[in-house]
Amino acid sequence: MGGGPPIYRSLVNDGSAKRSSLPPGTVRRIAGYARPHWRAIVFFLLATSVSSGIVVANPLLLKTIIDRGVSQQDTSLVAMLAVGVALLAVFEAGLGLTSRWLSSRIGEGVIYLLRTQVFRHVQRMPLAFFTRTQTGSLISRLNTDVVGAQRAITSVLQSVVSNLISAVAVITTMVLLSWQITLIALLLVPLFLLPAKLIGRKVAEISRDGMDLNAGMSSLMTERFNVGGAMLVKLYGRPEEEGDAFAERAARVRDVGIAQAVYGGLLFTMIGLITSLATAVVYGVGGNLVIGGAFELGTLVAMTTLLTRLYAPITALSNVHVEIMTALVSFDRVFEVLDLEPMIAESPDARDLPHGPLSVEFDGVTFRYPTADESSLESLELTPQAESTADTQVLSDVSFTAEAGRLVALVGPSGAGKTTLTHLVSRLYDPLEGSVRIGGVDLREATDRSLRDATGVVTQDPQLFHDTVGANLRYARPDATDEELVEAMRAAQLESLLANLPDGLDTMVGDRGYRLSGGEKQRVAIARLLLKAPSVVVLDEATAHLDSESEAAVQEALRTALAGRTSLVIAHRLATVREADQILVLEDGRILERGTHEELLREGGLYTALYRTQFASQEKEERGAAATRA
Repeated sequence: MGGGPPIYRSLVNDGSAKRSSLPPGTVRRIAGYARPHWRAIVFFLLATSVSSGIVVANPLLLKTIIDRGVSQQDTSLVAMLAVGVALLAVFEAGLGLTSRWLSSRIGEGVIYLLRTQVFRHVQRMPLAFFTRTQTGSLISRLNTDVVGAQRAITSVLQSVVSNLISAVAVITTMVLLSWQITLIALLLVPLFLLPAKLIGRKVAEISRDGMDLNAGMSSLMTERFNVGGAMLVKLYGRPEEEGDAFAERAARVRDVGIAQAVYGGLLFTMIGLITSLATAVVYGVGGNLVIGGAFELGTLVAMTTLLTRLYAPITALSNVHVEIMTALVSFDRVFEVLDLEPMIAESPDARDLPHGPLSVEFDGVTFRYPTADESSLESLELTPQAESTADTQVLSDVSFTAEAGRLVALVGPSGAGKTTLTHLVSRLYDPLEGSVRIGGVDLREATDRSLRDATGVVTQDPQLFHDTVGANLRYARPDATDEELVEAMRAAQLESLLANLPDGLDTMVGDRGYRLSGGEKQRVAIARLLLKAPSVVVLDEATAHLDSESEAAVQEALRTALAGRTSLVIAHRLATVREADQILVLEDGRILERGTHEELLREGGLYTALYRTQFASQEKEERGAAATRA
């Protein structure tokens, strides 16, 4: 509920916010975001104060028109004061526009600063953070909570200042005009506060339920509307059930929307009704005082006009603590993300990796995945759950060296630690013990930029953004020319795709590249790798799930990509294993065997068993294909 008049927004805020405990220094930290806009804030408060203060000017002008102009039939005075009323209205409108402009400038500036800070900070978080975090919750911090935090500096500030000045100015003026009617008006204040509290609490509850239901419906749409979710629905034939499930959620959102409208209307109706009743009382009492000569008719008109400007600010101020705390809690939720320290950080004394061919060394590496407390926030997880217990090691005392320009193949059963090992090479994680070195430099002492430039990764399911072919390729090298992109695509065996793209390099690849085949996606990823031209290549064998034709094309592209580069390859294909200069056989996070294909077969250990179950059938297929060609 971001819209509506300030009084309504203050009443629908969740009252539980005022019970929230904020870390010390939160207000001082918020002031830091307001400090760059201090001049605009000063002018904003000045404009708001003047605008709030002149709420009493119009009623006083009306009083003068009636008592000094109309009653005494002074037409010139009536005309002059009427012009004054008009000029005051123009001035008030100008102040309102100025306040709105300043408010927007301050608020959008705060939103921009917070969003960019959170986005940059999240980009620095380790992979473990993203494996735990619910994407929708994280996006909510960048949208809902950032906007809520912005209200602490603009909307709440304006509400407090304007309502306070208006209430003081109105009450003071009313006392000066007639203390009797002012006393009656103040005695009626509880009649406003009671329904505002009762109905406001119910509206806040309904608003909270509405936001939760809308978030759930949005999550359902997000999952079903992406290509993977839509494909799953179609493959398993459940469109009717999905439609019914969505209809059920949409119906709940509809019902909450109706209840919200009814209670909101009831609130405004009751406040309007009580205002009318109070006006009637004031007219009744004041009318008799006018007849009795206690004061003039213009005073009565001014008092009733002031009365309509009294109850709204008083009602809003009665709930201002909740409104302020709601905004502060939003700030605190944003700070919660900003205060989460990244586990992987560049050392202050970091140095660049050397250029040219680089070796990769693992020296006594032991690793376990970080716990939730180490890597994430419980409030960002859909269902907080430990990824791994603290004493479960994924790698134990792993040591080996991949010489510069050599190919090392990683084989072993599922869960042996192969993928984890490749993650350490790219420094997606840091080892618990031991060190990983590239070119003789411990990765914890290397600059992030030089590490990213030196390493390139292709996974089984490469990520492509919903953008053009050219944009996806240039993600590796933004300054690459079209000619260089075409050359990389040709080296990746993509000439036929390039010839058939309707808009060439400007062709959209679709969500996650779904407009391309599996083999084409792999080769686009390889072309992106070739553009980057890294010294070290990490490859989760890209042909594991491809048909024979696509596999042959990808294998040819990989030969180009790996030539002359230090390569660590998770091997699923016999051809890769045979070409490896060294094979590491992993089981339960340890290296059990190492050597070439022939050496390991002669040992008759785990590799031999893997060869018989995983690679022997591939060898038979290769022999059959060779015989057919002969």
